[in-house]
Amino acid sequence: MEKINQHLLSPAELLELERWNTPSIYNGWEQITKLDAGKDAFNLEECRDFMPEMGPMAGYAMTVVIEPSNPEHPQRAPKAWSEYRRYIASFSGPKIVVVQDLDKPRTFGSFWGEVNSSIHKALGCIGTITDGAIRDFDEMHNVGFKAIAKRLCVGHAYSHPARWNCEVEVFGRTVKPGELIHADKHGFLVIPRQDQAQLLEAARFMDSNECQTMIAAARNVSGMPMEGILTVIDKACDEFSKRTHAKFAKKGEW
Repeated sequence: MEKINQHLLSPAELLELERWNTPSIYNGWEQITKLDAGKDAFNLEECRDFMPEMGPMAGYAMTVVIEPSNPEHPQRAPKAWSEYRRYIASFSGPKIVVVQDLDKPRTFGSFWGEVNSSIHKALGCIGTITDGAIRDFDEMHNVGFKAIAKRLCVGHAYSHPARWNCEVEVFGRTVKPGELIHADKHGFLVIPRQDQAQLLEAARFMDSNECQTMIAAARNVSGMPMEGILTVIDKACDEFSKRTHAKFAKKGEW
């Protein structure tokens, strides 16, 4: 696996990324990526942000696979928890733990609760994305550990790290250790390494471009006849497209 500590963005840049929602980050990313912005990098299945009031989170993926229905995992690897925690601790943050639950579409137990979220918070993690469940919702909220998950549940069953530091798939999206993630109540975006250095500037530009053209026009047409409104908006949309094209004419090279 690629060395996760080789981050491209500074803590200040990650903090600034968190000032925009995930759709705004996507708007910047689609202008710079060579991937298919219509189907790549974002979750393809519905997920739920259980702490939307915490706002967006941006961090690097740490990965783990669980199978809470299977009692053999804790018996087969009694030291797995300790080894897994050392994996989490061995890389710098901020970190988002991405958990693949092999029991889906059924749910038997949660990897997350008050204890595990508190431990992961102490190890530099800011939240999780899991296609399984969470529990101890209020306590996790009090810890300040953000969770994007499928549902709530009552117990933990045989939740145990089965394997970690590996490629996982959650909500229809493959995630590799060390990949940059931006996530909020809309879903999540897994930003490829080659797109990270340009991401913040692209998001800044697209947000400003929208505000200066289409949004400004739409909010300043009060009292105009309908034909006049359409003319103003058409002009603003053309200006938006021209600015975007001028900035990103050579995608990935500006």
